[in-house]
Amino acid sequence: MRLKDKIIFLTGGSTGIGRDCAEAYAREGAKVIIVARNGTASAQAAAELGNGHLGFACDVSDGAQVKDAIGQTLSHFGRLDVIHNNAGIASPSKPLHETSEAEWDTLFNINIKSVLHTTRFGLEALKASKGCILNTSSMVGVMGQALHAAYTATKGAMNTLTKSMALDYAPYGIRVNAVCPAGTWTPMLRKWCAEQPDPTSIERYLDEIHPLGYCPEGDVIADASLFLISNEAKFVTGHIMHVSGGAEIGYRR
Repeated sequence: MRLKDKIIFLTGGSTGIGRDCAEAYAREGAKVIIVARNGTASAQAAAELGNGHLGFACDVSDGAQVKDAIGQTLSHFGRLDVIHNNAGIASPSKPLHETSEAEWDTLFNINIKSVLHTTRFGLEALKASKGCILNTSSMVGVMGQALHAAYTATKGAMNTLTKSMALDYAPYGIRVNAVCPAGTWTPMLRKWCAEQPDPTSIERYLDEIHPLGYCPEGDVIADASLFLISNEAKFVTGHIMHVSGGAEIGYRR
C-alpha cells in the first residue's frame, strides 16, 4: 500500500491514461478525486474505484472551477497530498500556419494554464503535507511531431515548466515531476486510428515506432506515475520520465 491514506487530486481521470492512474492509485491505498469536464463520467469512474473516492465536473481551463474543486477536496478530506495534472487535448492536427488563434488558445488553456490553476489553489495544502505534483507530458514535447505544432508546443512547455516548478517548490519539500509517454492506447487514440484510411497500417506504425516492439496500454504510464508520486521517489524532482519503449532513441519512421 504505497499510497495509503494519500489524497490525490487527478485531472482528466475519467478515461484513458488518467483512468489507469486512478485505478493504480486506489489499489495502493489512496483516495482519488477525479475531475473532468464530464461530471457524470467522473462520478462513475470514482464510484467504480470503490468507497471513499470522489468525482465531479471541472473544466480545468477555468480558474474559478479549479478553485472550487480543490476547495471541495479540502472540505471533504481536510488535506491534499498529490496533484496530478493529467487533463489534456491533442487536437487539432495541423501545422502552425493552419492553426487558428482559438485552437491555439484552447490547447494552451487546457494543457498548460490548467497547471497554473491547480498550483495556485493547491499549493498551500501541498506545503502543509509536503506533497508532490505530477504532470502528464508527452514524448512529442521532447522530439517534436509533424502536423501537431500547437500540441507539441504545450508539451515542450510542460517539460520546462516542470523543472522550474521543481526549483521553486523544493524549499517547501514539494517534489514536481513529469511522466512522458510516447504512443499509448487510449480511447482517443483508438478513435483516431479508426478514422484513418488504413487503420491496420496505423496500428502497425504505432507498434513499430517503439523499439520494444509494441504500443502499450495505459497501465505502463500508471506504473511510472505511481512510482513518481510514491515515497520510493522521495529524492526525485524536476525529472521528465520517458515511458516510451525507446521511441526517442530508435529509428523513427
